[in-house]
Amino acid sequence: MSSLPETDNLSYKGILEALNHLITVVARLRDPESGCPWDLAQTPATLIPYVIEEAYEVVAAIKSGDKTAIAEELGDLLLQVVLQAQIASDEGNFSLEEVARGITDKLIRRHPHVFGELSLENPEQVRQNWEKIKAEEKNDPTISGKLTRYAQTLPPLIGAMKISRQAARVGFDWENIAGVWEKFGEELAEWQESLESGDKEHQQAELGDLLFTIVNLARWYDLDPSIALQETNLRFIQRFSLVESVAEKPLHDYTLEELTVFWQQAKAKLDQPSSGQ
Repeated sequence: MSSLPETDNLSYKGILEALNHLITVVARLRDPESGCPWDLAQTPATLIPYVIEEAYEVVAAIKSGDKTAIAEELGDLLLQVVLQAQIASDEGNFSLEEVARGITDKLIRRHPHVFGELSLENPEQVRQNWEKIKAEEKNDPTISGKLTRYAQTLPPLIGAMKISRQAARVGFDWENIAGVWEKFGEELAEWQESLESGDKEHQQAELGDLLFTIVNLARWYDLDPSIALQETNLRFIQRFSLVESVAEKPLHDYTLEELTVFWQQAKAKLDQPSSGQ
């Protein structure tokens, strides 16, 4: 069995000192007698929005390529891990040490091709073996159990894509792209029909079916709907910002036709190819 690499005391000393200092600071913030009122008032549940926000900010920083921003945002996310563990420790549930040991043990278990004798040759084989080990650990061999976890733990678009991919891997898929487009037309018609019913629950269900079909179309074309929607959001904001910059009065004082002219001008300006100067 392959062993873990030897720790270089000189190179790791600073890292361990920095992590220990962070842990000490967070513990001080949570001190019942002299800590911070805000930190003391937090619970695992109240911190959920911050965990999500910090994770997305890490993603945005990575996409930007700004190394300083990436380091800062990773620090903010690390704080959420340490703070959650500190609260759990305060309540006698688990400690940061247990968190670290748990993920380390999991990494070793799920990489038998590195820490054991198994031979895997490419990333796809590694992924398949990881999923197999994960299913055994979760003690739920059913595909539906895995799909349920995706639906419960991931953002809806990401969860829908993983559910779609997993179902396709076991053969639950259309024979060709024409079938997906046919399904799209069917779901669009059903949603439009539901809008005339006045039944919000039915409308919501049909909208969900339509969105799931769009996710399947994206999968067939090897596109990521989450990235596509994020990029559209950013393009909208860029165009809207240009509209605001040329407006000489509050936007609500313009007619829709006037705003549309501004919008088309902004769109044309942003769509112009860069001259490289």
